[in-house]
Amino acid sequence: MAMNDADDLSPGEVTLSKVDEGFFKIESFFNFIAGLMIFLVMFLGVIQVVGRSFFNRPVPSYVDIIEILMGVFAFLGIAYCQKLGGHVRMEIIIKRFKGRTFWAVEIFGTVVVIIVISVLLYYGFTHFLRAYELGDSTIDGDFALWPSKLLVPIAFTLLLFRLFLNLFGFIRLYRKPDARPIAVPIIETVDDQAQHEIHVSGADRDDPDTALKKQGAE
Repeated sequence: MAMNDADDLSPGEVTLSKVDEGFFKIESFFNFIAGLMIFLVMFLGVIQVVGRSFFNRPVPSYVDIIEILMGVFAFLGIAYCQKLGGHVRMEIIIKRFKGRTFWAVEIFGTVVVIIVISVLLYYGFTHFLRAYELGDSTIDGDFALWPSKLLVPIAFTLLLFRLFLNLFGFIRLYRKPDARPIAVPIIETVDDQAQHEIHVSGADRDDPDTALKKQGAE
């Protein structure tokens, strides 16, 4: 955040911005782990195919390993994806709203998602406890499953914290529709995506915050 931008923000907004930036580093770390696990799964898949096809030596307990790793790359990146606005959104109706009405709809949708994720977090944690207490394990390699199942409530906790940051950001924009977006996902339009591709190719591009400002403009 530039110094001149910080001068225009209240102490609460500066705090929200710093928490958002700091938490994004945590999300990026977990997303890196998820990406690393995807690479590992691809690597194991190649070894499995080559070993089985040419040497008749498949990877021992291959299915069990994939079952355990699946929870890592399937869940650890969801908070990071929410930060970037990468999840599928149904915008047929909400994209027609402008100004405070648009942000009010975003607030309502975020509250609904917070409730849903809270329920999933509770049952995900109880599912982990049940697996831990019963000693649940894989069929072939007899690997403990509770570490993999623990990743689900961890990932939902990260997502829940991100959603609360989004909620505070949307409430702020509802109060001040013309303010610079903070702690909210940047949803790019088709034009914005085209500008991003131009930027990647070497041309200039507008600040990504302008995409969200256009959505909530009066």
